[in-house]
Amino acid sequence: MKLLGLFFLSFTLLFLCPFISQADVPERSREPPRPIVFVHNDRSKSDPQQVHISLAGKDHMRVTFITEDNKVESVVEYGKQPGKYDGKATGECTSYKYIFYKSGKIHHVKIGPLQPNTTYYYRCGGNGPEFSFKTPPSTFPVEFAIVGDLGQTEWTAATLSQIKSQDYDVFLLPGDLSYADTSQPLWDSFGRLVEPLASHRPWMVTEGNHEIEFFPIFEHTTFKSYNARWLMPHTESLSDSNLYYSFDVAGVHTVMLGSYTDFDSDSDQYQWLQADLAQVDRKTTPWVVVLLHAPWYNTNEAHEGEGESMRVAMESLLFSARVDVVFSGHVHAYERFKRVYNNKADPCGPIYITIGDGGNREGLALSFKKPPSPLSEFRESSFGHGRLKVMDGKRAHWSWHRNNDSNSLLADEFWLESLSTSSSCWPSSRSSDEL
Repeated sequence: MKLLGLFFLSFTLLFLCPFISQADVPERSREPPRPIVFVHNDRSKSDPQQVHISLAGKDHMRVTFITEDNKVESVVEYGKQPGKYDGKATGECTSYKYIFYKSGKIHHVKIGPLQPNTTYYYRCGGNGPEFSFKTPPSTFPVEFAIVGDLGQTEWTAATLSQIKSQDYDVFLLPGDLSYADTSQPLWDSFGRLVEPLASHRPWMVTEGNHEIEFFPIFEHTTFKSYNARWLMPHTESLSDSNLYYSFDVAGVHTVMLGSYTDFDSDSDQYQWLQADLAQVDRKTTPWVVVLLHAPWYNTNEAHEGEGESMRVAMESLLFSARVDVVFSGHVHAYERFKRVYNNKADPCGPIYITIGDGGNREGLALSFKKPPSPLSEFRESSFGHGRLKVMDGKRAHWSWHRNNDSNSLLADEFWLESLSTSSSCWPSSRSSDEL
């Protein structure tokens, strides 16, 4: 099976990826990429691997892990002291086949209720190493680490190391995770690569075009690998699809949207988003943040206009709800816009930030259009990551850290205020008590 997997990996990388990847752009716009980092499994078949955690509704966490041994039970033991587990939960499992590849047993176990801002120690499947995580706080301040288009190259490893060097509460990824592009062993390698971070803090992700993995003739089910491996709290947020969902952390309501599933006004995603935003209470969650993959605003030549149809369909919903910030990936560069609505500066519109600069194998998108748009405040073709630290119900600090190979350099930062506190951005008929 291992030899067959390696054959499939080599065959895909050499012959199929140039045709399957939907993110290819002219070679002239890419900086030479760094080699792929392939992480092999060094544990026994019964030991958990590729462990990651995600928020799963109020006071709960979902632990996901994979075992090669199908006899391992879908259980997680946990407690507040190392080696002492006073909690135990049983979950569900799944697996999938992709042409010649068969996944290991994928376990999803929801644990809780958990206390906020508390370290828990846990063991998966009754075997193997002990892991630990810290739950997010229930009140401000709260900090998010944000990066898209991660991949698994030497650049990726450097970005992850820089993120890990400074603590955060929740990791947000707006699409394009493993860049497996149908080569399933790369999904396993990616899970092992990110495990030191993803098993320690919740990772909340949404899909990008590299998760589609449609394979003509042989595989017509899109997002098969992504949906099996990265189960997000869509059920907990009343969504029928793992491709879009929402969750709350402290006083921040975060919405993860799907750029590659239907989004027109008669679609399930549109109807869900409309209902989700309508139930937000800006008194208890004064901040609203949205993530999606294909940017709605972009002055780079790469992927120009690819998010336009979704913007036309959904932008008014975000504007009416006074969304504070929209993060996207797809374009392999960093760019920050002013508050915008309908292609014009608007003090009541969201700030748009493109952060598709995690370190993927395709390199950077180097060609920004000239002259720069007056809507664009800062743009740079470098790898890196961002941090959003929400201080209280009114103020938040955004910073972008350039991946300067061996270290991280602060390259852009600014303070922003929540639109929930702006009386001029809400209809006069709505009092502050109704926000």
